[in-house]
Amino acid sequence: MSPKTLRGVQTSLLYLSVLVLVVSILAPVVWLLISSVSSTNALTTVPLRWIPDALDFSRYKALLSQEPSGFGETFLYALRNSLGAAFGATTISLLVAIPAAYSFSRFGRIGLLYGVLATYMIPPVALILPLYGILAALGLLNTVWGLALVYCTILSPFVTWLLKTNFDAVPVELEEAAAIDGLGRWATLLRITLPLALPALSTATIWAILLSWDEFFYALLFTANQNAKTLPVTIADFAAGRAVDYGLICAAGVLAAFPPILIGFLLQRGLLSGLTAGSVKG
Repeated sequence: MSPKTLRGVQTSLLYLSVLVLVVSILAPVVWLLISSVSSTNALTTVPLRWIPDALDFSRYKALLSQEPSGFGETFLYALRNSLGAAFGATTISLLVAIPAAYSFSRFGRIGLLYGVLATYMIPPVALILPLYGILAALGLLNTVWGLALVYCTILSPFVTWLLKTNFDAVPVELEEAAAIDGLGRWATLLRITLPLALPALSTATIWAILLSWDEFFYALLFTANQNAKTLPVTIADFAAGRAVDYGLICAAGVLAAFPPILIGFLLQRGLLSGLTAGSVKG
């Protein structure tokens, strides 16, 4: 086989691999969208109809309505709870992780850092009883803030490790120059180090929001009603009845995916800005 033919085969295999990867990622999303606008008969007919005869948007209308005791009321309450828990947990985790990661990066204590990371490896089921006892003692069971604090046990170690590795890449000489100009340690962190590590901060924020948004296990155990139930638990409840509306579940999944997509898009813009600012400041 000639080198030109070999390169052609390699290129074809590369494009084929990319095509398979794209299809495997997009196919479930496309089917979710199709199912959300298909009629109940279309979803239960054998053989399955891949393309619906007519588009049915009634489920979206039902989920976004505020009729008392309806699917919409339950879904919107869950959306509110998910937003509160995700943003609350992310904010608290960043406030804890930023100074912790900076301390580990500049002052060492690697053994303690590995201890912090080890808490991220503990199976969630091992923490149920102590977390339940703490929340009960604080009166935070079945509350959004209680759930946000529980999520911090997942987010804080991960965000600390991610930020620490990026703080390591910031030249210490820049901080030393700032200290000569009279900046204190906190001012140096806020005005020099964090702006240069903005891409890492954006990445950590995105991952923290996604991890808390998709969390199901703790949300199932520590919530009891719509006062604190999040979207993953509520969508699972939609499938718990005798007559399951699969189209409704798919529509709820589509709507539940919009907030993290929007947040990721907005923070991606900040990520690119951070990269540009960092290159200029460097």
